[in-house]
Amino acid sequence: MQKKEIIYTPEEKKDIRQAYDEMILCIKSKFSEEDERQMFRAYEIAVDAHIEQRRKSGEPYIFHPIAVARICAEEIGLGPTAIVCALLHDVVEDTPITLEEIETEFGEKFSKIVDGLTKLDGLHNSPSQQAENFKKVLSTLADDVRVVLIKMADRLHNMRTLGAMPRHKQLKIAAETTFIYTPLAHRLGLYQIKTEYQDLCMKITNREMYSNIAKSLQETKRARTAFIESFINPLDAALKAAGFNNFKIFGRPKSIYSIWNKIKKKEVTFDEIYDLFAVRIVLDVPGAQEKQTCWQVYSIVTDVHTPIPERLRDWVTTPKSNGYESLHTTVIGPDGKYVEVQIRSVRMDEIAERGFAAHWKYKGGKEDNYNVFDAWLNNVRDILDTPDGDAIQFIEDFKTNLFNEEVYVYTPNGDLKILPKGATALDFAFSIHTDIGYHCHAVKINGKLVPMGHQLDSGDQVSVITKKTQKPTEAWLKMVVTGRARSKIRSSMKEEKRKQGEFGMEALQRKFKNLKIDFEENSDILVKYFNFQSRVDLFYEISMERITINNVLKNFNIENGKLVEIEVEEVDVEIPTEKESRRSRKDKFEGKSQLRVAGQNADEYNYQLATCCNPVQGDDVFAYLTATAGMKIHRTSCPNATHMMAHYGYRIMKAEWVGTTKTDFVAELLIVGIDSGRGVIQQLSNKISNSLGLNIRSFYIDGHEGYFEGKVSLLVKNKNQLDKAIQALKVEEGITSVTRID
Repeated sequence: MQKKEIIYTPEEKKDIRQAYDEMILCIKSKFSEEDERQMFRAYEIAVDAHIEQRRKSGEPYIFHPIAVARICAEEIGLGPTAIVCALLHDVVEDTPITLEEIETEFGEKFSKIVDGLTKLDGLHNSPSQQAENFKKVLSTLADDVRVVLIKMADRLHNMRTLGAMPRHKQLKIAAETTFIYTPLAHRLGLYQIKTEYQDLCMKITNREMYSNIAKSLQETKRARTAFIESFINPLDAALKAAGFNNFKIFGRPKSIYSIWNKIKKKEVTFDEIYDLFAVRIVLDVPGAQEKQTCWQVYSIVTDVHTPIPERLRDWVTTPKSNGYESLHTTVIGPDGKYVEVQIRSVRMDEIAERGFAAHWKYKGGKEDNYNVFDAWLNNVRDILDTPDGDAIQFIEDFKTNLFNEEVYVYTPNGDLKILPKGATALDFAFSIHTDIGYHCHAVKINGKLVPMGHQLDSGDQVSVITKKTQKPTEAWLKMVVTGRARSKIRSSMKEEKRKQGEFGMEALQRKFKNLKIDFEENSDILVKYFNFQSRVDLFYEISMERITINNVLKNFNIENGKLVEIEVEEVDVEIPTEKESRRSRKDKFEGKSQLRVAGQNADEYNYQLATCCNPVQGDDVFAYLTATAGMKIHRTSCPNATHMMAHYGYRIMKAEWVGTTKTDFVAELLIVGIDSGRGVIQQLSNKISNSLGLNIRSFYIDGHEGYFEGKVSLLVKNKNQLDKAIQALKVEEGITSVTRID
């Protein structure tokens, strides 16, 4: 490994070494002198390899791999092997150092992990580049989960330091994080990292709401602290009186994202949300006494504070599928406020915070937790084993395994199966065994015959009836939700399609033989002509007689043994002059908003404001180039933004408002309040039309038992005008909340 001329300043060298030393102090596990030597050697190589690189902020790039290594050590709890690979995770991709050199220096295990962390080459023009890279990273899960854990740390540090990146790149990275990294962190039990991903993404995509909630939290911090103390003190005394000594009890604030989620779901204001924090009781007890002790503490909690029985969640008896164990209950605290209480052991708490990595520390202590992960990893292997898998389809299938809510169902023998909420009887059949899924003929739930697409409920006992002649059909894909079932059905259908297609292949072979032209080359020409994904599709369509060979060949000539498509006669079209073209564009876009897209006047594009989120002037927006409907302008907080940016990042363009406009924008509001029966419609209409001077496009209101909910569509000039309208309506008598509808 050839040395480069050192271009770090003396101060930078000092800071880099200090960052490395601090990272080493964060390693929680014991390590040998050999481990220490390898980590320092990896540090030296990385410092030298990245010497010519700087981050967008201007600081030396080497701070990034050191920071990633520190997250691995401090926040995930990984050991020396992961630290070495984290320090080296970008050297193969960004520097002349090769995998072979890493293998020679450190060994095969290290080079395999670094290879898994290295992006794929040659995909820069691929629309599914990100999906291909996801697939490569996730493919390593079944072999060494450390690759994914290091990748999670890498993404976390990138998210923490996004400030120096251009706005449109921030949005794209946030969308990728929301789309795959957040649910993956949940699945691997990395609660802290998942929560931070969500907050950091919200800070980018919905900056205004993030800032408002953060400000409200700061303003109410003193009152919350006093409330937590008044809630905890009697609990602490009761636990000690009952003989509990080794425990911690503390209040934990909920994340800004989770508070925003509650505001959206419950359609309330910040002031109406009581459970802004959870109280956690962590018990230091031997493994054999964990479950019993948690329930004893639950009994004491519900003696001190009034419980709400329907809010009890028992993940101690039946852990979640990501290994999470805890006892949750909601009680009524001082001033009648609801408080969530979480009861768990030290072991449970560590696994809840650090997830998959923490399980290794307890291996042998409680094997059941490993069975949960083993079952999930087997599902991942099944999806990975599907041949010719499309990358985007793979990600979609994989994401269905990253579910939040679950159902617990049982086999006829009483064995427990955990499936995602919404899973069907057919999903259950495939979860037992692939062959049982393939030959599933009928299903009984609790002794009663049900359709194969019947959705399962927790507690169901499921029995599968098989038939040897039964085979999967395309209709089955609509009956399942799990990645395992989808991939197995597709795999079976491809095999059936291939067998059926052999008849079409033989027919095409005979035809090409008679024409004395090459079969391989000319088959590919026809595949391209019909825009099929593979020859299998071509042969299948011929065998099903949906393509007639003789009719198709009328569109081709044969030149030098090769099919050449006959060109269609061209028709002359009168092209308007540049002056006429400019005039027509002006007419077409007269009155549209003052927008710039990718630095140019948006009127140069055939653009429209998206109706899914109704952006108004002043909103944070981006441009999306659709396949058929021109360019659409969306709000960054649009419900569809994450999907578009994660799947079609190459179609996203930077957009921004410039100047002012005479254009009216559509904005929709949800108004909730007390129905006093004294003309709510007249009250609101008068406020909007007369006091605020705004035009109402539509108005719908529904009142019931003293409560009303209204949806009003307004025409506004810009976001400032809309914000003033919202604030003015909020202070009207009887109004409890006014929110903008996305």
